[in-house]
Amino acid sequence: MNDRLIIFDTTLRDGEQSPGASMNADEKNRIARVLEKMRVDVIEAGFPAASNGDFEAVREIATSIKDSTVCGLARAHETDIDLAAEAIKPAASGRIHTFIATSPIHMREKLRMTPEQVLEQAVWSVKRARSYTDDVEFSPEDAGRSEIDFLCRVLEAVIDAGATTVNIPDTVGYNLPLQFAALIRGLQERVPNSDKAIFSVHCHNDLGLAVANSLAAIEVGARQVECTINGLGERAGNASLEEIVMAVRTRRDAFSCDSNLDTTQILTASRLVSNITGFAVQPNKAIVGANAFAHEAGIHQDGVMKSRETYEIMRAEDVGWQANRMVLGKHSGRNAFKQRLKELGIQFETEEELNGAFSRFKDLADKKHEIFDEDLQSLVTEVGLDDANEQLRLVTLRVCTQTGETPEATVTMSVDGVERTGSAAGSGPVDASFRAIESIVDSHSELELFSVNSITSGTDAQGEVTVRLQNAGHVVNGHGADTDIVIASAKAYLNALNKLNSSTKRTHPQISGLI
Repeated sequence: MNDRLIIFDTTLRDGEQSPGASMNADEKNRIARVLEKMRVDVIEAGFPAASNGDFEAVREIATSIKDSTVCGLARAHETDIDLAAEAIKPAASGRIHTFIATSPIHMREKLRMTPEQVLEQAVWSVKRARSYTDDVEFSPEDAGRSEIDFLCRVLEAVIDAGATTVNIPDTVGYNLPLQFAALIRGLQERVPNSDKAIFSVHCHNDLGLAVANSLAAIEVGARQVECTINGLGERAGNASLEEIVMAVRTRRDAFSCDSNLDTTQILTASRLVSNITGFAVQPNKAIVGANAFAHEAGIHQDGVMKSRETYEIMRAEDVGWQANRMVLGKHSGRNAFKQRLKELGIQFETEEELNGAFSRFKDLADKKHEIFDEDLQSLVTEVGLDDANEQLRLVTLRVCTQTGETPEATVTMSVDGVERTGSAAGSGPVDASFRAIESIVDSHSELELFSVNSITSGTDAQGEVTVRLQNAGHVVNGHGADTDIVIASAKAYLNALNKLNSSTKRTHPQISGLI
């Protein structure tokens, strides 16, 4: 029987460290529930010491998630570890993940500590964490650039202190696959008590090698891999969960292990994370990109029609794509709508959420003839965006654009229940719409990102818009979808403004020294 490969998802922690990807507690909970349904083994829910918001989000996830281990990150500091322990306390299965840097440059320039001091602090932190839980993970930050003799000493000591998982991070994405595999093999061979802990890896993608390095480590015995949905993460990102899982499962001839993941939930998770964070998935992205299972070349099309395996090494259905679609339209009923969502792996916590999604579905069906799975995914993502306590709501939007003339927009919106109207000119219809909104709210926000994607093909396709606003250190993503791209843009802008005004807003959780 194959060994078990533990999937440790850090989308809610390391993924959230991507500039602009900050999530509120509700968004984190929605992603956590999808990860649990996908049978992710460990969900790193956040860094409790980063902010009160992050602490509460980890605690809420620990309360609601029952089938996955919920993990909190902590530096090798007393306060961090104590807060992580308190945050995961409600979990059916909880883990504390503590770390300290071990590379010469980090110890010298960042920590200003000697190797002996780092070793002592590492052991102390593991013992402190073990006083709260039997499930403790330790990471020597920047292990990929650490001296192997010192790394061996640290790992032996923390395993003796009670670490049940030792994670080897390539924090800056510096390693090459053969080099990283040799490091993992060398540590397992040279650390006397290496059999007492699970070896894990955490690879960054600075050189585009995060997945390759992770797979190389798995080949030589690593049995936990830390990864994120869509490869989200700091700088160039982390190892992509979907790519690692499907590589191991597809190449059973090369790997003597497999995960317990329900891969049919991969696409749902990918789209949810993309919509919440505003980080679009490029069409040629492996596994979850729109073109991942598309064929345009005549030779390829002919081969696939004769035998799918000629050009496809995976079944699209195995990762959540639907080969056959039941097309919904304005005459479809609530049961058909609910059944299709169930087939897509989407279920609602409350009847109110279902009703909200069905109402949006009916509105959309009046605008376009056929509703596809991608449309449904977008509708579901929007449920919960329009909170009853929203300060700003779009009532009407009128835009006038003509060749040779400056576009003008007039917007009427509800501000705390009172309708107000504003007008403005701009360099284009979207710019004019945003300026019209600002003429009313005067938020002084800075637009950092404006992204438009077509949800489906065809001239009646929904446009999906993401905007990123920054105001006084707060960075939020707004999301909107509509068959009219200008209206979708206005919805996204107002959604972002409501988030800035929300009591759940918090500063971006960038804290130096994370693995």
